Amino acid sequence: MMIRSTSLAVVLAAAAGAQNPEPIAPVTAPIRTSRAIDLVICLDVSGSMSGLIHAARQNLWAIVNEMATLRPQPELRVALLTYGCPAYGEESGFVRIETPLTGDLDLVSQKLFELGTNGGDEYVARVVKRSLDALDWSADPQALKMIFVAGNEAATQDPEFDALQLAGQAIGKGVLVNTIYCGPQQKPEADGWRQVARRADGSFSAIEQDEQLVIATPFDKRLQELSTQWNATYVYYGRQRAAWSSNQVAQDLNAAKLNSAAAAQRCQTKGSSLYFNPQHDLVDACRQKDFELAAVKKEDLPEALRKLTVAELRAHVDKMGEKRKVLQKQIAAIGKQRDAFVAAERKRRRATGEKLFEEAMLEAVRAQAESRGFARKVSSPDPEAAEGRRRF
Repeated sequence: MMIRSTSLAVVLAAAAGAQNPEPIAPVTAPIRTSRAIDLVICLDVSGSMSGLIHAARQNLWAIVNEMATLRPQPELRVALLTYGCPAYGEESGFVRIETPLTGDLDLVSQKLFELGTNGGDEYVARVVKRSLDALDWSADPQALKMIFVAGNEAATQDPEFDALQLAGQAIGKGVLVNTIYCGPQQKPEADGWRQVARRADGSFSAIEQDEQLVIATPFDKRLQELSTQWNATYVYYGRQRAAWSSNQVAQDLNAAKLNSAAAAQRCQTKGSSLYFNPQHDLVDACRQKDFELAAVKKEDLPEALRKLTVAELRAHVDKMGEKRKVLQKQIAAIGKQRDAFVAAERKRRRATGEKLFEEAMLEAVRAQAESRGFARKVSSPDPEAAEGRRRF
């Protein structure tokens, strides 16, 4: 069905109760493989852009799931920047980094659901500049590094910085800049967005920000059930273990309150190799060859596990890992059926005209991943491939 963003206030109100009270420190450790993807999402949060924010919330997990089909298996980090809000201050260029490049996808989701809108000056050049200057980009020349910047004002209106010049600087650093203009592509303002993308070897799309194609499927309910079971396999540790556990559930609720499609897509992400949380979860941590379980402090464990010996703790972690493997296979199988259902329904309903947010991002990701040597495996993520990725 096609839904409009007039329901955004209801979604925000429902999601408010799921917000995590304790801030979670973003994980900014450098990537460990040359098959890296750095994805930076820059959203205009001026007063007219509530539909864009809603589209990003709806489609975050679908976009991540697309990347999980890439081979060789990538290591994904995502950053979220917002621009166009007067409260950010003129010194920042009205730009704020909501989260730096991180593998903690739940944190990115949390930040998306915390966003609001407020009118201001929307300077594309400054959010591109901030992305280039302030983020810890992969240094590997084979990495896929992408900026997606979306908004509805002229991309070249900045009185101080030249967006085209910054786009040239970006591609000089191996960063592709993709632009998403929220409006009809025939409008004069769209041309500046085209030029910025062209200068940085990126893609340009014009979208209707207030419309979303949401396809519910017969498989959504079962995937939501598996998502809940998945959470029960986590062995949380570290100072922020309670906050991370709470946020995992909060983002499940945020997705479910959007619709069953978003919740199902989130479950598919959780079953993929890209949902990898060794900084909080001992099951994932123990799959890293350099991790020492014996070095984990007792006070960093849940109270129920503190009296266990290292061998007993290892046995518990292994047991949860085996349960997760079973769930992975179930999610992959059902997810494959869901993907086929969605593809057929999209084909049946496909309309002409402006693209939607998800389509604009997915088309660019596919083309640009191929240009960096990735191949697309058109199926749900393979649990065995996921295991290989997690062992490094």
